[in-house]
Amino acid sequence: MRVAILGCGYVGLELCRQLTAAGHEVVGVRRSEAGLAAVEDAGGEAVQADVTDPDSLSTVPDADALVFAASSGGRGAEAAREVYVDGLETVVDHFAGRESPPDRLVYTSSTGVYGDHDGDWVDEATSLDPKTAKTRVLAEAEATALTTDERGIDGTVARFAGLYGPDRYRLERYVEGPVTEGYLNMVHRDDAAGAVAHLLEEDAARGEAVLVVDDEPVDKWAFADWLAAQCGEPAPPKRTTAERLSDDDLSETATRRIRTSKRCSNDYLRELGYEFRYPTYREGYRGAIEAYLDET
Repeated sequence: MRVAILGCGYVGLELCRQLTAAGHEVVGVRRSEAGLAAVEDAGGEAVQADVTDPDSLSTVPDADALVFAASSGGRGAEAAREVYVDGLETVVDHFAGRESPPDRLVYTSSTGVYGDHDGDWVDEATSLDPKTAKTRVLAEAEATALTTDERGIDGTVARFAGLYGPDRYRLERYVEGPVTEGYLNMVHRDDAAGAVAHLLEEDAARGEAVLVVDDEPVDKWAFADWLAAQCGEPAPPKRTTAERLSDDDLSETATRRIRTSKRCSNDYLRELGYEFRYPTYREGYRGAIEAYLDET
């Protein structure tokens, strides 16, 4: 099949590599010219286009499936709305109106849409309760993605947990501390991409949301202690939630994030047959630990 990855960045480039290795055609769409070479290096056809600009989308070839993985660049809620809601609606309107529209769409979202569950488990049946302006935007975009069947395109939402992997291990952050209590829900970049590829290749989860998270949500303090021990370093200093919230320099967004605690289940993704390359942080961080030990 031919897959167009709209927003071919951190996860998108790895998805491009995996899909092309499996024999599929991939079109990697980037907003800036600077990222086009990376798409070609990953084996895809590089196209410069902006998801918020329907005229520029005309340069993207027809595709059997779309993956919407565009980023708002870490900016605020209004910028997020422009990309995730307005951009997604623009993309759906544009491609649904073609003579050869795509059959399906995968929209990449975040487990942040669940809000706080006081450390309890959440899954696809758990009601959404986004607590920040940005996660409310993501939930709105999910609703758009899950109703694209009205335009003849079946939508799927892939809710990513915290992404880590090459260039995003943030190892020193946990080894040096201080580390605030709570749970970490993580997924390696290669598995985030692998899960999306699996959903496409297995024609799975049409009209559904799927949690993309590894096998083992972990207590942050336990994770930091394990990581420090693996790196031959002393256990880092710890902070309780109350201690962290007592800081007077916290933004509203940071405060809400610190107050948010949950454990995300990947049972459904496992039921769909996905096999993880890195089932837990222990396998996923092995390369980063070895690199750290080599440097020290």
